[in-house]
Amino acid sequence: RRRGGELDIIARDGETLVFVEVKTREDLAYGAGAEAVTRPKRRRMVQVATDYMMRERIGECPCRFDVVSIHFDQGAPIIELFQNAFDA
Repeated sequence: RRRGGELDIIARDGETLVFVEVKTREDLAYGAGAEAVTRPKRRRMVQVATDYMMRERIGECPCRFDVVSIHFDQGAPIIELFQNAFDA
């Protein structure tokens, strides 16, 4: 269940719980999507992830925060994955 639109994907990568934010831009006129994941946005993502782990009763486990940035170049999607984009 999403809260506040802060996390788009919650997944597992082996034993690691991965919280993913996906940002899409039509072009780069206003910067890449990853640039929109500002410090306040990161704090909110961490809070939502913490709430999720408490609600689901997930104990100690490795976690990371990834950002997927998508923009379009002449109609073709350009996708970048920033694994471990920031620390909680």
